[in-house]
Parts: sequence; C-alpha cells; structure tokens
Amino acid sequence: MITTLPNLLTLSRILAIPALIGAFYLASPLSNWLAFAIFVIAGITDILDGYLARSMGEESGLGRFLDPVADKLLVAATLLMLVYVGRIGDWTILPTVVILCREILVSGLREFLAELRVSVPVSRVAKWKTAVQMLAIGFLIVGEAGWEPIPVMEIGRLGMWLAALFTIYTGYDYLRVGLRHVTADAPQSNANESKPIQSDTTDKS
Repeated sequence: MITTLPNLLTLSRILAIPALIGAFYLASPLSNWLAFAIFVIAGITDILDGYLARSMGEESGLGRFLDPVADKLLVAATLLMLVYVGRIGDWTILPTVVILCREILVSGLREFLAELRVSVPVSRVAKWKTAVQMLAIGFLIVGEAGWEPIPVMEIGRLGMWLAALFTIYTGYDYLRVGLRHVTADAPQSNANESKPIQSDTTDKS
C-alpha cells in the first residue's frame, strides 16, 4: 500500500525535489545551506525507508519500484541544477555525464532482468559509489557558502571524479551480468519460436 510509512518516506523524497530546485533560485546567502539541508533530509529518508520496510515487514513491490526511481530523480535533478548554477563545469561535466549515463543503463538492465525474474543484488562497491557520490554532491551544493579554510568546491569536484570511477566499475559489472542473461535468453527464444504449436484438442475425424 502507498500509505505505509516506508512508502510515504520514499514519496517524500520525490516531493522534496521541487523544493530543492527552488532553493537554488533563492537570492539569499543561505540558499546553499537550505538546498543542502533538503538534500540531506532526502538522503536520510533513503536510509530509513528500506530499514523500516524490513523491520516492520512492509516490503512491497511498490516500494521496490519507487525507491530506486526516487534516488535517481533526486540525484539527476541535483546534478542538473549544479550544472545550471556553474558549480559543475569544465572537466567536471565528464564525471557527471558518466554518472547519469550509468543510472540510465542500470535502470534499463534492471527492467529487462526483472522480466526474466533475475535479481541483481547491490554490491559493496556500488554502496561505496553511492556514498562518495552523495558526499561529493553535498559539498558542491554548499559551494562557496562553505567554511573558507576548507576547499569545499575542490573536495566536491574530486569526489565526483572518484564517484565516476566507481560508477564505471559497477556499471560494467551490471552490464556483464545483463549481457550474460541476454545471450542466454536469445537461443531459448529462438528455440521457442521454432517449436511447433500443438493443439490442445484431439482430432476425432
């Protein structure tokens, strides 16, 4: 049900995206910190919804669908806004493109593998990638509003490159698994197509 607490937390992450985007447009010194606070709260809901779903026995197909969708929408929207405000630019565009392309690739593979009833568990490296990516995005959201002795922007941009390296590795891992099932499914499909169709009725003439 959509009204369960875990699903409501996931939905709140999607609903937070317009507020996050709006914070980037505010002409205020605190706008960076407001956007950062929204992003952090949304990230906390990502941790809580899965934990609560498991502990409360409220795991559902809807939750399994909404959770990765909410994550990808949040990350994609934030990255695009960071490009818009100029905190991602020049060479930092490259890891951003890599991350976004990987998200699209993995989404397509998961949809394909779901039809084959194949589940791809999240690897430890993928969890590291997510952690580094979220930290890097957080630093870039704060941007020039950060503490002056700390090179906030440089840390964020370096984190994006590190996240991109993890992204390439995990993307290849997902692609390898997906292609194995694609190639395994092709001969089976051809065999099914060539197999004659037998009638359920008996010819009594």
